Amino acid sequence: MATRSVLRPLLRSRQLPSFSAQRSLSTSLRRADSPSQPSNHERTTHFGFETVPEAEKEARVAGVFSNVAASYDTMNDFMSLGIHRLWKDHFVRSINPGSPNQAWKMLDIAGGTGDIAFRLLDHATNINSSPASTITISDINPAMLAEGKKRSLETAYANSPRLDFLVANAENLHTIPSNSIDLYTVAFGIRNFTDKDKALREAYRVLKPGGVFACLEFSGVTNPILDAVYKQWSFGAIPMIGQLVAGDRASYQYLVESIEKFPKQEEFKNMIQNAGFVVPGKGWEDLTFGIAAIHKGIKPIETKA
Repeated sequence: MATRSVLRPLLRSRQLPSFSAQRSLSTSLRRADSPSQPSNHERTTHFGFETVPEAEKEARVAGVFSNVAASYDTMNDFMSLGIHRLWKDHFVRSINPGSPNQAWKMLDIAGGTGDIAFRLLDHATNINSSPASTITISDINPAMLAEGKKRSLETAYANSPRLDFLVANAENLHTIPSNSIDLYTVAFGIRNFTDKDKALREAYRVLKPGGVFACLEFSGVTNPILDAVYKQWSFGAIPMIGQLVAGDRASYQYLVESIEKFPKQEEFKNMIQNAGFVVPGKGWEDLTFGIAAIHKGIKPIETKA
């Protein structure tokens, strides 16, 4: 009911500018604010719709998530039309972490606030009778990890040896040994990585043979009508709401642009395979007509030397 009440006025409204017009205006405004352009010799990447030097993106993404750390759940409510909690619950159930016979060692990347990690521990403990399973929450952003530590105090895992926090870049997890992790998860984070292929190869390195890579991320909407409505909502409403609620239009503008720039389902599946993973089935599961998708990969038990 809540989702329909949000979509109905959007379908009736003809006042929002077109998606292409918003994209053009957004790009023009940033070019005006950023007179310097990357030189021909610099490696570049996307920061939303803007092309920036790779060395610059990490700092800019860090600024965005420092700004939204305290309002993370509110942000995801806007981005997902309020159903990200159901997606996260389904994501964890689909992984089914933990085993009564063997403790799992889990790593949640870009998981600063603990949304996924606490669910994984709850499932391992209460569903699969695995009270010795552990998880490390890793994030490149200390502000996000601070939010997760604060939230952990309200859980059964407060100050528990089962829960650890690590400030680290997903593209270089040098403190984590190779072949040491049973489960690697990343939810609504990988689209912000500077070098996604490098991060996938690092995920492959740290996982044990037979270990699972599981990713939940915004994706490509499969229904054309819903896709048009969702883009109108994303680009027309979310930055404005970010300004009204958090006083931060720019961060929310980047977040909706980062969704549009992220590889669609088939392309991302191929990236996972190219990193060395075996992809089960067709490679992904669409959620809510592809607004989000779950991707998985398994590190082969027999690997090349």
